[in-house]
Amino acid sequence: MRLTSSKTIGLAAAVALAASFATTAQAQKTYKFASLAMGTPFAINTTFAKIVQKYNPDIKIQLNATGIAPRHALDTANGKTDLFMAAPILHFFMSKNLAMFKKVKNAPQLANKLRALFNYRIGFYQFITYADSGIKEMKDIKGKRVFLGPPAAAQRVVAGGFAAAITGLKPGKDYKVIKLGFGPATQAFQDRQIDVLVNASNPPIPAIAQIALTNKLRFLGASDADWAKPAMAKVMKAPGRTRSQYSASLYGKNAVNTEPVQTIVAWVGLGTRADVPEEVIYKMMKSFWDHIDEMHAVAPWAKDAINLKNAFVKMNMKLHPGAIRYYRERGLKIPANAIP
Repeated sequence: MRLTSSKTIGLAAAVALAASFATTAQAQKTYKFASLAMGTPFAINTTFAKIVQKYNPDIKIQLNATGIAPRHALDTANGKTDLFMAAPILHFFMSKNLAMFKKVKNAPQLANKLRALFNYRIGFYQFITYADSGIKEMKDIKGKRVFLGPPAAAQRVVAGGFAAAITGLKPGKDYKVIKLGFGPATQAFQDRQIDVLVNASNPPIPAIAQIALTNKLRFLGASDADWAKPAMAKVMKAPGRTRSQYSASLYGKNAVNTEPVQTIVAWVGLGTRADVPEEVIYKMMKSFWDHIDEMHAVAPWAKDAINLKNAFVKMNMKLHPGAIRYYRERGLKIPANAIP
């Protein structure tokens, strides 16, 4: 039986629509994104993925918030992941075959395969203890149970070095270093199985703020004299660190500190591989930065932590060509050391 013209048109439209869906589905590519599950990076990375996908139907981002940053960097360099949380200190260790990358023989070569998109303030190194723990100064951690960070994580190295510069105490020798991930460590601190919890994030950390509702907490830091010590100068020479302070009052009336807490601020960023197509990264950058207000709406600290003024702070990686293209369009002055 012959179809009428209206039926023919309807069938043609249906076929065209189906073809359109098929083309879209076929054109869409999935990019794997490795993120830490902790505070600031998780909030920024999940929001980045959400914004990029919202304005780019052809891009899908699969975010995995498990594992640790050094492994994420290695997986990205080896082509198993497309995006990851980069960090100046991590890239330094990887490029020099140091610390957690000491046994990875080709680490420097793998580091050369990575590229930066932007940097941001991951947060303040917060050394947290209970007010009734007997710990009033950093030196009092001697003989205590301290979580510096997950095994093989850069945070553990930085936190241990900062505490040592202030006190001379050595991790694992003068106090017990707790080997857990961020989530389990926070739970253990809440259960009072840990005396001091270290978390590099922007205050207030939600989980700690929750604990502070029913417990008095003290936040440990450095004094003015501590910053003048040769050991501290050595700690601060490492990439991705600046000196700053925060107010413990952000945690409410149960924070017993009466003065601002002086500590290290850590800078990290978003990284990718050099071989990810320039057009893809350009589209990611444009959609994210052109709608940065959506990122800033996520948390009170976001506007100060991530913005175009901070995008190159402490950057020691080469930028991806797609990111360079976007920043040049915006008229930003790109640091010479960030250009391949």
